[in-house]
Amino acid sequence: MRRIKAAVAVLALAGATLWTAASTAGAAPAEAPRAAVACPTGWGSGAKSGTATGADHLEDIRTGQHECYDRIVFDVPGGGDRIGYQVQYVDRFYADPSGAYIPVAGGAILDIRVGAWSYDLEAGAPTYPGKVGEALPGVNISGYSTFRDTRFGGTFEGQTQVGLGVRARLPFRVTQLDDRVVVDVAHGWTS
Repeated sequence: MRRIKAAVAVLALAGATLWTAASTAGAAPAEAPRAAVACPTGWGSGAKSGTATGADHLEDIRTGQHECYDRIVFDVPGGGDRIGYQVQYVDRFYADPSGAYIPVAGGAILDIRVGAWSYDLEAGAPTYPGKVGEALPGVNISGYSTFRDTRFGGTFEGQTQVGLGVRARLPFRVTQLDDRVVVDVAHGWTS
């Protein structure tokens, strides 16, 4: 009789264990494999420019991190979609028009010029608080995949100039949107 009771107890314990395992397995669905993100790589690294029919004043420069690229945005309220730009890699960054050399850290340097003043001549006051040769105020790029340094080049003849230090000469794109110019620099050449 003891053997039968022991066998029943073992079977009951085994059944309870199997039932618990089965109900736990059904409680949490298996995680589906994540789809690989396809990062764009066809942007190229050649100079890019967009014409302007007139623009307003630069008010802010901000940055952001994305899965495939780092982004810098130039906000020009009132500029509409007519904000000009010229973006290109340079060996050294020089402020226009003084020609003063401004060191920019990184493996490559993008010279970014946006068709907007950072100073209101009529009001006699800056619309963007950048100081020539210094890092962009309020912009923190620590921990970014691609960006390494930012330097304000100044404003001259309706253009604001910024030196952007990046990890290497990587593909980039420029998008002219309503009231802003966006520069995206890819994390790599391939996805």
